[in-house]
Amino acid sequence: MPAIIFDCDGVLADTERFGHLIAFNQTFRELGLPIQWSEADYAIKLKIAGGKERMASILNPEFVKQLDLPTDSSAQKTLISNWHKIKTEIYMEMVTKDKLPGRPGIVRLVKEAIDAGWKLAVASTSAEQSVRAVLENVVGASQSAQFEIFAGDIVSHKKPAADIYLLALKHLKMSTNEALVIEDSRNGLLAAVSAGLRCIITLSSYTKNEDMSEAIMVLSDLGEHGAPMQIMENRSNVNLSSFLTLKDFEACLLT
Repeated sequence: MPAIIFDCDGVLADTERFGHLIAFNQTFRELGLPIQWSEADYAIKLKIAGGKERMASILNPEFVKQLDLPTDSSAQKTLISNWHKIKTEIYMEMVTKDKLPGRPGIVRLVKEAIDAGWKLAVASTSAEQSVRAVLENVVGASQSAQFEIFAGDIVSHKKPAADIYLLALKHLKMSTNEALVIEDSRNGLLAAVSAGLRCIITLSSYTKNEDMSEAIMVLSDLGEHGAPMQIMENRSNVNLSSFLTLKDFEACLLT
């Protein structure tokens, strides 16, 4: 059976703007760090894949000297890891309190795919525990148990490198012609296409102005009955309607 591989942040839920940014800033406050990212700041940080890597970007020489932080790379790595654990705890508390609703069409499509026997996976640069929390919150415990999860530091090179998608294909025992990816960012899109996979984009808060020219289609979301999706680009041979269905995914695999 074919597979759908979802990104997490921005695809399952609009977590970057309403989750991760808030969690990062709360972490900085709790640690007493003189930094708060604005939405514009965070849009730039999102070009860096991975939460630890985004945190590490603040450790410029001036900032390190100002706060008397360690200059040794190993000590800095440990410091960032500890900071990120705090951030993850804050973020997961937000998720479990249902503050991050799923994006349109996700629950509907997942149910269709499970009923049809399709394989499902999530491939994300976020921490695995965060991904599992978001997934379960969006689709429920029973349906989330049907997913394979590939997340966090499971690969050495994060998106836009193809590593995580190549790993997913290997574990799923699938060829590139048997799986479709849903992403929301250019980094994710490049990772998918570099792995030889077809990619559908559902734009999120921070990715609306990114170049998505390699995607087979670019949509506002997956759409719902009574809440149609917007179609920005359609480079497939699929005749799209108001929401994306599993039959559309099947047709995409033949594109």
